[in-house]
Amino acid sequence: MSKSIASAARDCSWPGRWHALIVCWLMACCSAAVAGELRRTAIVEAVERVRTSVVNIHGEKTLAEGEVPPAGMDSDRRVNGMGTGAIIDPRGYIITNHHVVDGVDPINVTLADGEECVAKLVSHDPDTDLAIIKIDVSKTLPVTPIGTSRDLMAGETVIAIGNAFGYEHTITRGIVSALHRTVQVGDNQKYEDLIQTDASINPGNSGGPLFNIDGEMIGINVAVRVGAQGIGFAIPVDKAMQIACELISAKRLQSVWHGLVVESEPSQHNPAALVVRSCDSDSPAAALGLEVGDRITRVGSLDARRPMDLERALLGKHAGDEIEIVLDREKAESKLHLKLVDLPAHLKPNDEPIWELLGLRLKPISGDDFRRYQTRYRGGLNVVAVRSGSPAARQGIRRGDVLVGMHIWETITLENVSYILNRPDFASLSPLKFYILRGNETFLGHMSVAGAKTR
Repeated sequence: MSKSIASAARDCSWPGRWHALIVCWLMACCSAAVAGELRRTAIVEAVERVRTSVVNIHGEKTLAEGEVPPAGMDSDRRVNGMGTGAIIDPRGYIITNHHVVDGVDPINVTLADGEECVAKLVSHDPDTDLAIIKIDVSKTLPVTPIGTSRDLMAGETVIAIGNAFGYEHTITRGIVSALHRTVQVGDNQKYEDLIQTDASINPGNSGGPLFNIDGEMIGINVAVRVGAQGIGFAIPVDKAMQIACELISAKRLQSVWHGLVVESEPSQHNPAALVVRSCDSDSPAAALGLEVGDRITRVGSLDARRPMDLERALLGKHAGDEIEIVLDREKAESKLHLKLVDLPAHLKPNDEPIWELLGLRLKPISGDDFRRYQTRYRGGLNVVAVRSGSPAARQGIRRGDVLVGMHIWETITLENVSYILNRPDFASLSPLKFYILRGNETFLGHMSVAGAKTR
């Protein structure tokens, strides 16, 4: 019968004992190394790669006049809020949920290393509840790796990182429970085509990233089901990045025009490219000779992998500025210089004067949806956003209200409102009488429109 190593060490000579002790030491080291490797799971490695690109958001907001405060809220109508964001550009651009930052002043952001910054709201999309905020920092920030949601599988592992209940950079993990969910979270907010997950999504996780096992963002956490356990939801990253592209576009932020319509190269063999799908007529892109099917591999200093990279490269650019585009056409590389121009008047959004003068973003309501209000009015416009400090905000108008009239006119379409604002006698109408529906009640108010003048 063979002896144990310890027994052999007692029985053999000194050289034999040293040999046995060395063998024992090596076995212990190997065991520790194996244990260390077992602890360093794919989840651990993914979290290490991405956690510095996640930020925590917190601040206070003032409830609108008439809004019911939570129990125990201070009399000054201030409410503490918290959420999470993902860095999408090293200059400090962050994507999050709009409800996380809506009405918050100041928007306080804490980076993974503990540095605190104040962010400003850049733009937002009420329909998807997404927003872009920006912090000013002197260093280059780590960007969240972006994956795709088009090939998600039910049952695959996902990881959430967020400011859960104020506990910064909390990590939870779970699986994709289901895809393409529709969730109604209130009278005025409905999310469609969501990812359902059982990774713990708590208050404070809103706006934060949902990652796959490779550490790629595949969703933006957006909602929890009140009273349920293990049910959270996220906006698919492909949709979120499409909206983010629009929110940071040169057209939206700088009112400049390039005229390019591009999409990501679907081929796995050419991951770093955008394909030109069309060029607006009379645009700078058309004048440059860009053609459908051209592959753009670089814009300025950025590799071009997705449409958002084009808009990221143009951030801060103005009419007259040029940017270099590296083009691949029929396997021949060329460099062109795209010159930006002012956005033509016919492409400017027709609700911009409404936002500037009144502080309202309005959306038409279908006849079927409007009939549920059971009112004598023929139609109205849903208030989807109110600018802080605007005439509308000062009068207590809030998201979810329905604007049904101004002065003596109905407001069924955006054109109705534009007609009122562009009247030659508009200055004489201030303070401007307005009518809104809130639930089953109708409210009347008067807005003093600063800067109202005869046109």
